[in-house]
Amino acid sequence: MPLNRRTFLGTSAVAGAGAAVAGAVGAAPAAAVPRAKRYSFTVMGTTDLHGNVFNWDYFTDREFDDKAHNDVGLAKISTLVDRVREEKGRRNTLLIDAGDTIQGTQLSYYYAKVDPITARRGPVHPMAQAMNAIGYDAAALGNHEFNYGIPVLRKFQEQCDFPLLGANALDARTLRPAFPPYSMHRLCTPYGRDVRVAVLGLTNPGIAIWDKANVSGKMVFPGLEEQAAKWVPKLRSMGADVVIVSAHSGSSGTSSYGDQLPYIENAAGLVAEQVPGIDAILVGHAHTEIPEYRVTNKETGKDVVLSEPLKWGQRLTLFDFDLVWSKGRWTVEKVGAQVLNSNTVEEDPRIVKLLGDEHEKVVAYVNQVIGTSTAVMSTADAPWKDEPIIDLINHVQAETVKAALAGGEYASLPVLSQASCFSRTARIPAGEVTIKDAAGLYPFENTLEARLLTGAQLKEYLEYSARYYVQTPAGAPVEPAKLTNAGGTPDYNYDAVYGLSYEIDIAKPAGSRIVNLSFQGKPLDPAARFVLAVNNYRAAGGGAFPHVAAAKQLWANSDEIRNTIIQWVKAQGTVDPGGFASVDWKLTRDGVPVF
Repeated sequence: MPLNRRTFLGTSAVAGAGAAVAGAVGAAPAAAVPRAKRYSFTVMGTTDLHGNVFNWDYFTDREFDDKAHNDVGLAKISTLVDRVREEKGRRNTLLIDAGDTIQGTQLSYYYAKVDPITARRGPVHPMAQAMNAIGYDAAALGNHEFNYGIPVLRKFQEQCDFPLLGANALDARTLRPAFPPYSMHRLCTPYGRDVRVAVLGLTNPGIAIWDKANVSGKMVFPGLEEQAAKWVPKLRSMGADVVIVSAHSGSSGTSSYGDQLPYIENAAGLVAEQVPGIDAILVGHAHTEIPEYRVTNKETGKDVVLSEPLKWGQRLTLFDFDLVWSKGRWTVEKVGAQVLNSNTVEEDPRIVKLLGDEHEKVVAYVNQVIGTSTAVMSTADAPWKDEPIIDLINHVQAETVKAALAGGEYASLPVLSQASCFSRTARIPAGEVTIKDAAGLYPFENTLEARLLTGAQLKEYLEYSARYYVQTPAGAPVEPAKLTNAGGTPDYNYDAVYGLSYEIDIAKPAGSRIVNLSFQGKPLDPAARFVLAVNNYRAAGGGAFPHVAAAKQLWANSDEIRNTIIQWVKAQGTVDPGGFASVDWKLTRDGVPVF
């Protein structure tokens, strides 16, 4: 028979009667064993929302979809959150985020740049509106929070009803926290003594290089491990029964910017391993899905539970905590984690209604016509072929740098350019070109720089880039879908360099693949000097490409490359690939073209 309250009371009464009878015939009564006090609660978590409120792709102007049929956006997350709260009881839940909130969609861009929240009587940021309405309790800072500058971030912080946490975001002058390091939350139990839950926020030290222009001299970002080691004992001494870290840092222990900083970019696993006193870590930044990952702390031998929900609101993490009252305090007995898929629910109509007007404004904005194109251009084959659509990015960048350097000391040097295939679904149609078409080529808020490099350095740069391809012997069949992303290298860390001619021999091992490298029909002179038009992420060390981060900066722009492309299309009126496209690189095997 299943055990419920009625059967439990009934069996207890029978047992009690039996004990009374036994006592009457002289048996010694058994001593009553007090039941331990227990309490359970759930912490829900999101990360890397990147400006997604609705299940909508503003670059394609239609409902978001991918091969796995994932859905995105806070409107979906809101429905999941409501269901969890209904099941667990609102007072037995918390909702937190691990950062990268206000950058990534044209919705977030619009309210940072087009109709900025910083303007006098400006609007409230849609992400603040949505997260306030859903009822977030705390959020860690992500590195992309700094993309639009500190004033925009501070205004967003002011508009949020919950704290933005960053224990390792320090004022550069005082070295004191520039944001609240932690938040403390009380959960009421049936036993009188509240459970005190501390949330420690940690952000990514890569901000110091990725957004150097915005934070240099204003903020510094020490390592996650050292700041966690400083704050966790303090939180425990303040009476925290449970300590959760919300870390905008992946779990792998790696860095994408090489030795540019002495701190690890993806340090969440190291924090769990090295800092005692942490019960769980909500992981962000890496854009991977980790339902549950356990790391044993070296000092205590206890497991720390990590979970990373998939980006853009595709998943919601649930940390389920079971606590027991022991020796006058609450102790964590068990922690488990799982993720819920947002494609299993409908959008919350409350959020849809709240932000419908903002959504429609942005849809109208991205559909503005800015010019025409004489041909269709697509990134579908760009990861393995020199495609006109990538040449377009590079051509605009090179022209912009040439114009900036005109009349100066470096005006006579040839200008090259690097670009990546950021999206395999970007497309410029034949006929009318809209803002969304041009913006879709460059979904990141990167800006443009000019760096001075030699021919020898450029060859090493290209060799490093070519590690992106899986080594494929001559004669073996080639499947494009399996040819790229070797070693987990993302598409945005493969650069094509415009202005040089070269072959990439994928039959050779990484590091010795660049052959027939030439400039203007002649073998590249290792000593020759070139100007490289490069995005600020790469120039700051992103991707750990050799030489560029240490190269002399000749010029830098504060406008996004995306806007530069949009303005170029407007100025030209017509985009004609015949004016800029050429096949300057190709994949080969022992001299034979792959395609």
